[in-house]
Amino acid sequence: MGAVLCVIIGFLFKSSQRRETRSKQERSDQTARPWVDEDLQDDTEISSKHNEDDDDWLDTTEEENLPHIPYTPIQYSATEMLERSEKFYSLMNLRRSVRFISPDPVPKQVIDNVIRTAGTAPSGAHTEPWTFVVVSDADVKHKIREIIEEEEEINYKQRMGDKWVHDLKKLRTNWVKEYLDVAPYLILVLKQTYGILPNSKKKTHYYNEISVSISCGILLAALQNVGLVTVTTTPLNCGPQLRSLLQRPANEKLLMLLPVGYPASDNKVPDLKRKDLNDIMHQAR
Repeated sequence: MGAVLCVIIGFLFKSSQRRETRSKQERSDQTARPWVDEDLQDDTEISSKHNEDDDDWLDTTEEENLPHIPYTPIQYSATEMLERSEKFYSLMNLRRSVRFISPDPVPKQVIDNVIRTAGTAPSGAHTEPWTFVVVSDADVKHKIREIIEEEEEINYKQRMGDKWVHDLKKLRTNWVKEYLDVAPYLILVLKQTYGILPNSKKKTHYYNEISVSISCGILLAALQNVGLVTVTTTPLNCGPQLRSLLQRPANEKLLMLLPVGYPASDNKVPDLKRKDLNDIMHQAR
């Protein structure tokens, strides 16, 4: 009887140790990835209950009869295609992340047009789940800077870890973001995790983060095309405060913030090299 009891106690002790080890591992994983905050998660809601049980969600069956129309895009000769592709690559290859931005004013219509261009991006089920908040008011820009610098100092000193901070040293970046005050425009890109229609119904936004990320790429290309510069920033753990400051609804989550303007006259960038084509493309056979 005593031997059986010892076996049972030993089994319970080992089980307890395994649970404790798993718990420590889970906490370690959370600590190792503190930058994955809720605003950076793609929380697409696709549950069937939205179409069956929840009256708050839009019934999309009425959209099934959307008409289709002819589409004939411009076609170029092989020579023209090659020339255009080379010119566009040359233009985009000049793009750099710029942290020293001039305060010189930029025509607002230019900003309008580059955002219109970003809005041409494809999106899941054509839901267009993006909001571009443009800030030019000096007081609002400074409040944004205060929010971001407070959180970024914590990120650099506590959340990010030594390796991440070390990897950023070559870029000479830290939690001080002077360009948030200096740049004539800040563009905050928010993903709409679901849509809110005029009748207050909710609409599912499929692949909202991927869709908005594609629009950001087009926005960067549009800025490069007109001679403006920016640096892509993802202010970690700042989303809720910035959303409150800018009076944006709860369905919008911050994905990216872009300071936009002309490069400062004394601007310098790291002497980085891009990967060769052979390093980024694989020709399948």
